[in-house]
Amino acid sequence: MGKQKTHKSSSKVFKVKKNGTLSYKKSNGNHKTSKDSAKQVRQRRNKGTLAKGEANRLKSVI
Repeated sequence: MGKQKTHKSSSKVFKVKKNGTLSYKKSNGNHKTSKDSAKQVRQRRNKGTLAKGEANRLKSVI
């Protein structure tokens, strides 16, 4: 019986935390941020957490 392969692009984007939730880096925060407010840029520095349903669906492929 074979094993399911790891989905490589998903495993590079999402990290599994100790409590089982998936975290990821938010987009649009690297360059050309002068058009955005300081609040938007600041909020993008923090990691995002995936919703429970989406996390359960993606955990099997990571």
